[in-house]
Amino acid sequence: MADLRRVVAVYGHEAEDGEALRDLAGPEALVVPGGRELIRALARLRRSGEEACVVPMTLGRDPELVADTARTLRALPAAQTSGTLLAEPFATARHLIAWLRAAANRAPETSALLVTAPAGGPFDDAELYRIARLVHGYDSRRPVEVAFTGGDPDPAEGVRRCALLGASRVTLLPAGFHLPEVPGVPGVEVTSAGPTVSRAALARVLAERVADAGLRWSRRRDDGVGAGLTAADDHGHSHTHPPGEGHDHARPHPHPHVHPHVHGADHVTRSTV
Repeated sequence: MADLRRVVAVYGHEAEDGEALRDLAGPEALVVPGGRELIRALARLRRSGEEACVVPMTLGRDPELVADTARTLRALPAAQTSGTLLAEPFATARHLIAWLRAAANRAPETSALLVTAPAGGPFDDAELYRIARLVHGYDSRRPVEVAFTGGDPDPAEGVRRCALLGASRVTLLPAGFHLPEVPGVPGVEVTSAGPTVSRAALARVLAERVADAGLRWSRRRDDGVGAGLTAADDHGHSHTHPPGEGHDHARPHPHPHVHPHVHGADHVTRSTV
């Protein structure tokens, strides 16, 4: 039986102000920041008689979002959270690397790559450098740089750094839920690879997270909060698997899983100066 809980998608710095994530998730999901807004959203659902499945919307760079969400749920009276489940995080760094590699493979071979994301704390920003290095892998044919919207270096500076390395074309690889503005830099053609996760892919992964949480509850009466409390200690729940690579859930799968490499962008934007 399908889980009928309402999806509450909790976001952090990877979604900036949440507007792009609201557009991707659609009207059926409640998209809120953590803390008081999450508490208010759960209270509204409780008044309407709906149960909730809370999904921390991290792409792997914000483990504190998972732990903070769990702490919020743990602090509420049981009467306010009865029937509420905490799902595993939307994605991990491993998923993000796979999505970014797919986007990099679609970029022209003559284009440098600029991995961009909203700025977070020093630890989360350092993680983006590690992710970019793994996206680059052993391909030394083109430069790969990192930039942060709202941080240093910003995307325009990132493009200039690519130009100093000899690039005349740069492809932005967004590593967040929003699309950064394509900077105009004289002498450089700048292209965006589009969203990290498409609307269809996001819906599939959300559905899998909610289904897993419901199954865990039905089998073990585990609401997920205990595991979430330790998320910041090891960059995620102690057991997380990629989208489309789930466990044997003892339920039929009428269609093959879709791997991250098909979750491509829906469109491409260009700026040539």
